[in-house]
Amino acid sequence: MKLFQCPNCGQRLYFENAQCLACGSAVLYDPATAGFLLAGSSDRFQCANATECDCNWVGEPGHPFCRACALNKTIPDLSIVDNRRRWSRIEKAKKRAVYSLLAFDLPLAAKAAPEDEVGVAFDFLADPIGAGPGGERILTGHDNGLITLNVAEADASRREKMRMEMGENYRTLLGHFRHELGHYYWDRLIRETVWLDAFRALFGDETHDYEQALNAHYAAGSPPDWQQRHISAYAASHPWEDWAETWAHYLHITDTLEMVRSLNMKLGQLDTVDPNQLAAGDPGSGAAAGGDDDGTRDFAKILERWLVLSEASNSINRCMGLPDLYPFVISPVAADKLRFVHELLAGDRAPATLAGPAPAAAM
Repeated sequence: MKLFQCPNCGQRLYFENAQCLACGSAVLYDPATAGFLLAGSSDRFQCANATECDCNWVGEPGHPFCRACALNKTIPDLSIVDNRRRWSRIEKAKKRAVYSLLAFDLPLAAKAAPEDEVGVAFDFLADPIGAGPGGERILTGHDNGLITLNVAEADASRREKMRMEMGENYRTLLGHFRHELGHYYWDRLIRETVWLDAFRALFGDETHDYEQALNAHYAAGSPPDWQQRHISAYAASHPWEDWAETWAHYLHITDTLEMVRSLNMKLGQLDTVDPNQLAAGDPGSGAAAGGDDDGTRDFAKILERWLVLSEASNSINRCMGLPDLYPFVISPVAADKLRFVHELLAGDRAPATLAGPAPAAAM
């Protein structure tokens, strides 16, 4: 993500802005140019959801909805109190996820039909009235390009309750979207492609029974040494989940570092420590940024910059009495998995030779 400029006065705009606070101009985000245009200044019009869920994107030519809203199959029931507010929060997170997909020039089209295996669709659903322990619940997940999200996840209190129950140290709407989209892009970019063997060498054999693996994970938890090989405890449950978690983290990292570049933050000026401390898992350690060029195509540079930024942001949060912004450890094996995603997205979609282990990050 980056900062934007008002097309009228040149002042700063943020991704969710529909109006410039400096000059008062109504603005619309145009994903085709990754920038803003003045509302009503061309043949482009606002998305039909502008007054429904605060959408600030332009509608697609010849269509009422924008490129992101056109992916919706089912929206929340707006007759239910607070669902419009929840939908607005959901859409803001979804659009940030879509922004990254478009930035990486990934294929993204709406499902033409339920059996369509190429397109993407979103269902935003709620638990049935009266649902409770043992009753029917809406589970967030992915099935053949259809991504379902329980609208209750838009409520911070419900999300925090679920985070505690699931033993997670991170749970956000944006994280949900990136994770489930990871499952979708595994089908599009890895399944039955030349990348499959390299995937299995790193993540494991995905043909192992998925349902059985998840049942075992929920019954017994993750192995005690999961941090040595995975980015999260849930990633240890099955190679598909390992992939989806790694994919989501790569998008977290690259999106955040793009904002750092947009803010012109000089990560290389932060203090550094002996990189050997990282491998030892010292929770107070960091790594040199190795310069301030953007390094967008160099995974080693991306990781180095991320280690510096995450250590700094975690330390700042602790000073405010807040949880760590990035409460994860990037082990050498997890770093190689992130590198795999990088090579897939930054290259020509042809597998490159995986390099050796990168430094571990202890946060």
